Amino acid sequence: MQIIERLKPLSPTTPTNIDWSAVAARVLAGEPIDRATALAALQAPDAELLPLLAAAYEVRRAAFGNTVQLYYLMNVKSGLCPEDCHYCSQSKISHAEIEKYPMVSREEILAGAQRAVDSKACTFCIVASGRGPTERDLEHVADAVREIKETMNIRVCACLGILKDGQAEQLRDAGADRYNHNLNTSEDFHGSICTTHTHADRVRTVEEIKDAGISPCSGGIIGMGESDEDVVSMAFALRDLEIESIPLNFYIPIPGVPFANKWNLNPRYCLKALAMFRFVNPTREIRIAGGRELHLGTLQPMGLYAANSIFVSDYLTTKGQSAEDDYKMIEDLGFTIVAPPSRT
Repeated sequence: MQIIERLKPLSPTTPTNIDWSAVAARVLAGEPIDRATALAALQAPDAELLPLLAAAYEVRRAAFGNTVQLYYLMNVKSGLCPEDCHYCSQSKISHAEIEKYPMVSREEILAGAQRAVDSKACTFCIVASGRGPTERDLEHVADAVREIKETMNIRVCACLGILKDGQAEQLRDAGADRYNHNLNTSEDFHGSICTTHTHADRVRTVEEIKDAGISPCSGGIIGMGESDEDVVSMAFALRDLEIESIPLNFYIPIPGVPFANKWNLNPRYCLKALAMFRFVNPTREIRIAGGRELHLGTLQPMGLYAANSIFVSDYLTTKGQSAEDDYKMIEDLGFTIVAPPSRT
């Protein structure tokens, strides 16, 4: 495997002089955090990491107690994407050695949903590469969603790209509970990571999802060379869109993609980002997604003091830690796994 030089940014040492417990109290009282305080959280010195996380935990606990929601992801169509997202191993400009395949069968999707149930997940995520689904692919996924909802106790989230008119309604009518379409980064930085679609295209799809009555899921990727201000802007954009579930990825530099040499994260920064997102989106589900194991390392349990959700098992084209390790981590924290919903 290609060796990638790891950049180790220096943490600021100047105290913020902010009482983070007071910030948590104001957030819990209904006062939105301002951008300056959010940026200060992201740039806080390491000496303030524990007070910062403790404050984020107070906000998290008020909304979700000590529970953790598990998500299970299945890549039902891999690679072969016409978009030029510079971070993605599935894009048309990627030379990454990944498995590529067209849309899998309905039976394979149903088997994936059963694995999700067996993994104690409350939500099964059906993810397909590409700019957006063809009518044939959409109908195929909708049929699978319909059968999953009829036979299994699990929520279903689809992630199929940019939707055309009427497609969100088709998924809603099939029983899809949620649709994921990440903003990925700030509006200002988006042109640096992709040129084949715009930030506005992504926002438009999120709005279409909401208009169709589907729960919106949208998050982003941290560590692609964006500024701290970009990370904060993304957090506020997701708040303004009233996103209900926010997956946060920490960029995995995969050999063969244009951003393969980018690695400017450390575990403490990742924890500060999670805390900042919790302050900005106090009652929203925040999920530690791709890069959890790689970038948080031995500190990954601490991430659940700010976040309240993780993916169990693997990601799109990279491996995660075992489900058993995730269960043990949650148990060791004294937290509990949210049970799947009852089928009505």
